[in-house]
Parts: sequence; C-alpha cells; structure tokens
Amino acid sequence: MKYKFKSRTVSSEITPQDIYHDRRRVVKSLMALPAAALLPTSAQAGTALAAAPHPDYSLEKRGYDGLTPKKKALSYNNFYELGTGKDDPEFNKDLYSPEPWTISIEGEVNKPRTFDIDQLRKLATMEERIYRLRCVEAWSMVVPWIGFSLSNLINAVEPTGNAKYINFLTFNPEELFPDDANRAIPWPYSEGLRMDEAMHPLTLLTFGIYGEQLPTQSGAPVRMIIPWKYGFKSGKALTKIIFTERKPHTSWNLLQPSEYGFYANVNPEVPHPRWSQSSEKALTSSLWVERRPTEKFNGFDEVASLYSGMDLNKLF
Repeated sequence: MKYKFKSRTVSSEITPQDIYHDRRRVVKSLMALPAAALLPTSAQAGTALAAAPHPDYSLEKRGYDGLTPKKKALSYNNFYELGTGKDDPEFNKDLYSPEPWTISIEGEVNKPRTFDIDQLRKLATMEERIYRLRCVEAWSMVVPWIGFSLSNLINAVEPTGNAKYINFLTFNPEELFPDDANRAIPWPYSEGLRMDEAMHPLTLLTFGIYGEQLPTQSGAPVRMIIPWKYGFKSGKALTKIIFTERKPHTSWNLLQPSEYGFYANVNPEVPHPRWSQSSEKALTSSLWVERRPTEKFNGFDEVASLYSGMDLNKLF
C-alpha cells in the first residue's frame, strides 16, 4: 500500500499535482505505514514552552492591531512536505513525529556537531516575540513566536572566515514516503541567508508558538522565522544547517527564478509576476478585513542597512 497526500486546496504557486484522494484512501494508506511514522504528536504539540516576552517585539511596540486567532494560524500553512494546500499540513500533521529529532551543523565551522532537539532548545534563553509573517500571496498573520536569535547557535559552532552564507535544509519527505512524496519541489527543501542576515538579532530559530512547542503543521520541532522576508524563506522541520562560502541554491529560486529571488525581502515596490505586492490582508476569522498597505521589509526598518547600495528591484 502506498501513502498518498491528502490535499484539498490547489496551490497557486505550482503546477497542480495528482495528489487529491479521498479520506478513506488516506486512512487505509496510513495503516500500511511503518510504526515509526505513526508516533503520536499530540503530546509534543500541547507542551508548554517557557519564554520571557520580549518588549521590543510586543503588539504595542510594532503597532499591530492584535494577534491572529490561534486556530486560524495553525490551520492555514505553507508546508509542502505535508501537501500543497493551505490546510493540508494540519490534516496530515500525524504523518511524521517531531521527536526524537536531530539537527546537524556542518561546513565552514570550527565546531561542527549534531544537536538533539532538547540540546538545541537549551542553547539559549527562549524569548517570545510577536512578529508579522508576510506571505508572498499577499496575506499576513501576527503570531507570538518562541525561540532565540540564530546568532546564539552561530556563535556556538564558530564559523570560519570562509563562511559567507548559511544553507538550511528541511526533512526529506521521500525518506518517509518514497513512492508518493510531493514531487513539485526537489527535496529536501533548501533555503539560505547571507551571514550578516543570519547574525541579525531579528532572525529567530523558532521552537514554539502561542506559548506551546511548535505543532507539527507549523514546522515542528524547529524552524526559521526571518520577519522581514516572505514566509517561504522560513524553512520548517530543519534537519541540517550548512555554512558555505558560496550562495546556496534555494528551492523556489530553482523552480521559478523569475518569481522568487534569493533575498525574498518584503518589498511592495516589486510586484510578483502574477499579483501585486503593494497591499495585504490579515489572516483572521472575519471575511470583512480591509487590506492594508504593505510595508517595506515588513515594517522592520532595523534591517535596511544590510542592503545599503543594493538595487532591491533586481535583487529581489
């Protein structure tokens, strides 16, 4: 018996795939999966994660109207490893277990090592930061993320002088579902940052959301949040971080380079080829939410100096 992804929404970003099957087919397929792939995740998803609120990223400091309702934020996701529809990740959330989990640090570092997820969580003090996550499809959500600045991890492994970029790799669904993993993207999903972007204190290695450990559909057990960039830069379910001298290939840039650049900074002045980026709509439970103007760098002016002298209309 082969596993098939349950997908109920066609993605607007890729060619539709033949992955739409009824619930009975999914249930029958799950019965044939190895036991390791069916480990329960409900315990991890509901576990509290202690963190001190960071005042610089509060609702008041950023001028946000309010948090996105938790139920809405946890049921509307881009997580292509678990399907291409926005609600697929929640529906398919039990198809892998986020614990036990390891993440390896490799490449141009003096102290390469492999962390298990508990070791990684203890590397630095957790903070709760309220960030707006902006999606390239022109919707946004305001979420209380929990984690610590990626710079803590970078400093711990001591990059060499050759380290100019960091490449993030997520788990490979083909390892769990070799016959039927979503073929829309070359796996594993790959993203990257320049070292100065990775070292910026806003860049968050993220372990929790709404006061709890990340649920599976949100990228458990560890993901990236880079709040001035579009959401697709924030790789989920990370398994490997590689420090490199050369700019890494990134998944969406490989698939559609005319639409998705390496930097992916939120920039309302650069329209997507298929829609405008000049405004956005908050992801809420109400259908009557007015659109708001998109802010450059998603409103995080602190990062503007990273791109001084760059033409962000070309280096998008």
